[in-house]
Amino acid sequence: MESDAILNLSNLISNDFTKAVELIYKSKGRVVITGIGKSAIIASKIVATLNSTGTPSVFMHAADAIHGDLGLILKDDIVICISKSGNTPEIKVLAPLIKRANNKMIAMTGNPDSFLGQQADFILNTFVEKEACPNNLAPTTSTTAQLVMGDALAVCLLDLRGFSSKDFAKYHPGGALGKKLYLRVQDISSVNTKPQVTPETSIKNVIIEISEKMLGVTAVVEDNKIIGIITDGDLRRMLSNSDNLTGLTAGDIMSKKPRTIEASAMAIDALDVMEDHSISQLLVEHNGEYAGVVHLHDLIKEGII
Repeated sequence: MESDAILNLSNLISNDFTKAVELIYKSKGRVVITGIGKSAIIASKIVATLNSTGTPSVFMHAADAIHGDLGLILKDDIVICISKSGNTPEIKVLAPLIKRANNKMIAMTGNPDSFLGQQADFILNTFVEKEACPNNLAPTTSTTAQLVMGDALAVCLLDLRGFSSKDFAKYHPGGALGKKLYLRVQDISSVNTKPQVTPETSIKNVIIEISEKMLGVTAVVEDNKIIGIITDGDLRRMLSNSDNLTGLTAGDIMSKKPRTIEASAMAIDALDVMEDHSISQLLVEHNGEYAGVVHLHDLIKEGII
């Protein structure tokens, strides 16, 4: 029932939706979103979505608004009132007060002919035939429709603003999501050890270097340029295939042309390379020179995975 109601929303989109988007986009003020009951909870969520995508917004509970919180609305603010019926007592008191202050008002309601609908400058129609509640009482289908309409509004505004993943990262610096958007390879590799040997390094010293640096790998470097890589796996294969290790050097067992990544690349890109090539380490370069190692375990520790 709820999914059918969402599908029907596309049939309810009118020119008012376009005008509402343009009004908010061109506004110098904020978006104040208000409601009562479950609609108030939906209003809070829409506020959070708008704020995180570049449209400054604040929540105002309709009941509190008529008991002092009307002072929250500033001169250039646009008010969105959410109400399924559009005829609740609080909304009937609040709507004329908003109009008297000359703030533009957008109604999100399932009843365009309601008191709220008649007071509003624009209407976002969220009509639903019936609540999913078997008694057709508990707000279920109606609040889902409001939520989806709010997302539609936010996405249209996001698109108009040219809001990019870099902008998104600016508003979401915390947690795994933020790290995927702003954490760079150099942020990880710079705190790791930097294992390296030359092509002439003995196998014994290669083993020591890999063991001491604890990354399961070492770069083979010449004039600070990466010419190869030796992993724990390379050492195991060498021991399986060779009876005499005398005289063997790093240059004899290294893998040439290893996978590398630029230090300035995003950490999430390093994960993509590792997954694509089934490897757990990447050598890092900066301006063509060896800069360190990024390991799969680093990405796990940072919450990228």
